[in-house]
Amino acid sequence: MKYPLLLATMMLAACGGDPAPTQAGSDPQLPDRERGLLPAMGIANPTPWGNQRPVVPQGYTISAIATDLKIPRQILVLPNGDLLVAEGKGGSAPRLTPKDFIAGYFKSKGSSSVKGGDRLTLLRDADGDGRYEGRTIFAKDLNAPYGLALANGQIYVANQDSLVRFAYSDDQTQASGPPIKVTNLPSEINHHWTKALAASPDGGVLYVGIGSNSNITERGMAAEVDRAVIWEVDARTGAHRPYATGLRNPTAIAIQPGSSTLWTVVNERDELGPNLVPDYLTSVRQGGFYGWPYSYWGRNVDPRVRPQDPAKVASAIAPDYALGSHVAALGLAFSSPAMGARFVEGVFVGEHGSWNRSEPSGYKVVFVPFRDGRPSGSPVDFVTGFIGEDGKTRGRPVGVAVDPRGALIVADDLSNTIWRVAPAS
Repeated sequence: MKYPLLLATMMLAACGGDPAPTQAGSDPQLPDRERGLLPAMGIANPTPWGNQRPVVPQGYTISAIATDLKIPRQILVLPNGDLLVAEGKGGSAPRLTPKDFIAGYFKSKGSSSVKGGDRLTLLRDADGDGRYEGRTIFAKDLNAPYGLALANGQIYVANQDSLVRFAYSDDQTQASGPPIKVTNLPSEINHHWTKALAASPDGGVLYVGIGSNSNITERGMAAEVDRAVIWEVDARTGAHRPYATGLRNPTAIAIQPGSSTLWTVVNERDELGPNLVPDYLTSVRQGGFYGWPYSYWGRNVDPRVRPQDPAKVASAIAPDYALGSHVAALGLAFSSPAMGARFVEGVFVGEHGSWNRSEPSGYKVVFVPFRDGRPSGSPVDFVTGFIGEDGKTRGRPVGVAVDPRGALIVADDLSNTIWRVAPAS
């Protein structure tokens, strides 16, 4: 594709504004669908942090506890307070249309140029002062690791092509041997390569989020076998079955404390306009179907899908809570009382940020308050400033984790930094 044509197309695609209907909560405003040659797009325009830092609420402080990482994605807080960070970058889907090339250009401009580490890095704060002076490579030579979980004395890692495990004991800083495969994971094409992971409270079951192989089945339904699902995996044998389906790209999953309820954040479909379709947070029902590809936000039919399936649409479950369109939610963590009185009950969500809006959305960490175990009220901005007043992007949040000692840990895969947000002492 010639560069003048590419640039002219990008300029046309970025023209126009993005009206912002109310899209946070259980009853989002869904505007009419918009279709065109290309969706609106916006380059993230990266720049270093320099002396700047993300912005956090009054009464909280933020510090960089690790820098110069290799694409940090998800974080696991270990029982002794150590942090395990998955670093990697996957995906191998071929581009099919001119739109794919243009979208790829925009996405690459908003990404780090660093090569993914394909490793797990362990961070240790031995004296409890929040500085994490210890840093070791726990495991290397993995394949785009993403999801992490601890259960049964094992650290489980969801690579882009397999679920593996390492034996673990407290204070261990390096894996004692190579990973043991639990089961293969769908990896052909890998349009959505990230594999989210959580363990049941008793450790007997692992849940793996597996994204679709397309935006809206443009590669055909055969490419979507075992896609847009959450798998239930027997931690001992690796036997698996679908737990829930119709989830376009479940990028982070977590078990609600004090229960066995599974929650996920999902990246919804593109190319229906800057304000469709809202990405969402939802509890996940066993056997539930959540719409993709046939419908969105419950039973709103997507006419692009052929053939239609009215029976599937009729069974589609509407999600619990809209986060806003194209915010690209990639992180999910339940809070704890140690995070302070304003943030006792609810979840933190890392929003990586849009590429397909002329006005960006996301690029922050929000807190979704809960009441009686369910989302209730508007989201609260918790970590912002990833896009500065100058319009330049200094970071993009991915995974989030809550340290029970009282800190939110945030992975930033643009500046390759791990941030720590804690109540001021």
